[in-house]
Amino acid sequence: MEKINEQARQMSGLGRMIGKWAQGVALQGNMNKENREKVPYGWTVATRLVLNKIRVALGLDRCRLCFVGAAPVTMETLRSFQSINIPLNEIFGMSECSGPQTVSVPGRIISGSCGIAVDGCEMKVANEDEKGNGELCLKGRHVFMGYLKNVDKTEEALDEDGWLHTGDLATIDKNGFVYITGRIKEIIITAGGENVAPIPIEDTIKKELPIVSNAMVIGDKKKFLSCFLTLKVIVNPNTAEPTDNLSGDAIDFCTSVGSNAKTVSEILSTKDENIMKAIQEGIDRANSQSISRAQKVQKWAILEKDFSIPGGELGPTLKLKRPIVCKMFKDKIDTFYDV
Repeated sequence: MEKINEQARQMSGLGRMIGKWAQGVALQGNMNKENREKVPYGWTVATRLVLNKIRVALGLDRCRLCFVGAAPVTMETLRSFQSINIPLNEIFGMSECSGPQTVSVPGRIISGSCGIAVDGCEMKVANEDEKGNGELCLKGRHVFMGYLKNVDKTEEALDEDGWLHTGDLATIDKNGFVYITGRIKEIIITAGGENVAPIPIEDTIKKELPIVSNAMVIGDKKKFLSCFLTLKVIVNPNTAEPTDNLSGDAIDFCTSVGSNAKTVSEILSTKDENIMKAIQEGIDRANSQSISRAQKVQKWAILEKDFSIPGGELGPTLKLKRPIVCKMFKDKIDTFYDV
């Protein structure tokens, strides 16, 4: 996604104008398809003139369905791929249920949802709150019999009625679409006893701040929430390690707020006022969408490097290892809460 955006920025004149128009048509068309509406005028022209060529360049011209799973995907990413007419179908499953449980298929896609249950697979939400949010539980012949020679763990995962407790927080709408909202183990319990799901807050921050690659909310047993931020940077293609150089999206953000910064170290060493002010304004906008004071981020810090698999902050499926990050940056966390 970032590579495509980078190449689009490098285009100029008529080519860039046509590309933007085609992306707009593709995005609107795929959003219309979600609502079972007709594609907009110009769909066929945009597809033949631009969008099919992108598929060929990516080697996906013979690909009919593209699936994404294993880790959370942002709405920004989903919309970005829709804008080049490569809609991503979200799926959800576990090893304990033989793989897939829910799937998004053409005609049954809603961005942000991981789809509907596969035939023969049951599901429910246990211990729902007032918003219908609770633990996603699964049942069916696809659910495993238990963990080999580990009775305690098996009893923890499977209840007496055969429901597999996933540990994932989710909601299910009236049409059976599942929305994963977080992990039970990731729930933050503040010093005031309020339960806070960090992922929705993190997603809102990233939406408000295009320069941010990763956000990690902190606050377990603390008086208030704080947050680590990492900035979008160019990744070394050979090692998958993040570099110090800002990505095109991040540089565009810096330029838009009056900064000439090109690297993360430059921003941190100079404490770039324009960047810091813009980030605080983005945090304030995110906080304005919070449902309670306890869910507002009061302090934040930019880390020197983005999270990565080589760095140890992300797992092989790009899931954030929160306990590892907390241990790695314990001193920084302590400074948030020093009286």
